Amino acid sequence: MNILRSTLKLILTVAITVSLSGCWSSREIEDLRVYVGLGLDVADETNFEQQVNELGGHYPKKNLLTATVQIVPGTNEKQASSGQGGNNSESYLNERLTGDSLLQIFRQFSLRRDRPIIGHHLKVIVISSELASKFPLEQLLDFILRDNDIRPSALVMISQQKAVDVLSANQPGEVPSFNLRGLVNNRKRNNRILPPVSLGKLEGLMQSEQSFVLQNIIMAENELKFAGAAVFSKDNKFIGRLSQTDNEAVSWIKGASGGLLKTYHEKTGDTILYEVTSVDSKVIPLIEDGELSFHIDIKSKGQLMEDWSIPEEPSDNPPYIEEIEKLFNEALKNELKQLLDKLQHTYHVDAVGFGKELRIKYPKEWNKMKERWDEVFSNTPITYDVDLKIVDFGSTTE
Repeated sequence: MNILRSTLKLILTVAITVSLSGCWSSREIEDLRVYVGLGLDVADETNFEQQVNELGGHYPKKNLLTATVQIVPGTNEKQASSGQGGNNSESYLNERLTGDSLLQIFRQFSLRRDRPIIGHHLKVIVISSELASKFPLEQLLDFILRDNDIRPSALVMISQQKAVDVLSANQPGEVPSFNLRGLVNNRKRNNRILPPVSLGKLEGLMQSEQSFVLQNIIMAENELKFAGAAVFSKDNKFIGRLSQTDNEAVSWIKGASGGLLKTYHEKTGDTILYEVTSVDSKVIPLIEDGELSFHIDIKSKGQLMEDWSIPEEPSDNPPYIEEIEKLFNEALKNELKQLLDKLQHTYHVDAVGFGKELRIKYPKEWNKMKERWDEVFSNTPITYDVDLKIVDFGSTTE
C-alpha cells in the first residue's frame, strides 16, 4: 500500500512540474513581431529600399512583387513607417519590402528589426488583381502554403486597388486585417458577401484545376468595402470581375440564407424589398440522349419588408401579393441570366461549381469531360425555375 502511495505521489509531482515549466522551446510573445495581414502587390520599391540600394545595401534579386506585412500591436517607431509604406496608427504598423521570393523578403526583416516576424495569427491575405493577372496564385502563395507558421484558416481576398492601400485604411480604432476578417460574418445579413475562402480551401481548388471566385475589396475615403468578386481560371490566373448583383446570384445558386432582393413596381416604379428567410437551392445535372444540361431550382420564403407605394396596398390583399411575388421572381431570374451570361459567354469558365454537381451524379461522364470542362460548360444549356413566396409582412400599423 505504501509503495502504491509513493508511486502516485511521484507521478503527481512529475505532472505538476511539467505543467508549471511550460514548453521549453517556446518564445515569449514580446520577443516576436506578430503579423495579422499580408498584402501582395506588383513590385514598387519604397523610398527606404531605393536609398538602401544607393548605399550598397542591395542583394541579387528581381523586383517581381512587393509584400506588406501588417504587424500588431502597434509601436511608436514612426521613423520606421515614414517612407516605407507604413502607417502611423498606434494600433498597427505596415512594413513593406520588394523582391522575387516571399521567404527571402521575410528574412530580410531580420536585417532591420531585432524581433522576427511570425505568422501564427495571420488573418487575411490580400492580393492585388494586377499582380494576380501576372502570376498564378499557386506561384504567389507557394511559400505561404508550405510555411508551418501560417494557419490554413487565413482568408484570401482580392483587391481591385493596391493591397497596401487596403491594409492602410485608417479608420479610428480599427486594424484593417481584423475588419476584413470580421466582414465575412455578415453573410446572413447581406447576400453580396461570398462564402469565405481560406488558404486550405483555396489550395484544394487550385489542385483540382477548377475555376473559382474570390471576394473582391475596394477602398474609398479610407474605408473598405466588399464589392463583387474576382474570377479565376483553372490555371489560377485572374481573368475578370463579377458585380455585386452577380454575387447575389451566386449566393442564390449556392443556397445561402439571408440577404435581400430589391425590385420596382412595374407600373409606378416604386421600390419594393424582399428579405430572405430561407432558401432551398438545387443545381441538377441532366444527361438525356447523350446531351448535357443543367437545371437550377430555387425555392425561398421571405418577408415584404419595404414598400414605397403610396397609398400602400394592404398586406392581406392576395392579388397584390401575387403581383409583387411575380416581380421578385422576375428580378431573380434576371440576376441569374446576367451571371450565367458572364460565366458562359464572357469569361468561359465554371466558377460556381456546376462541375462538382456533375461529378457527384455522373462520375463516368465527368471523367470524360473534366479536362475540357470550362469549354463544355460554356456551351451547356442551363434552365432555371424560381419560386419566391412572401410569408410575412413585418410589423405594420394600419
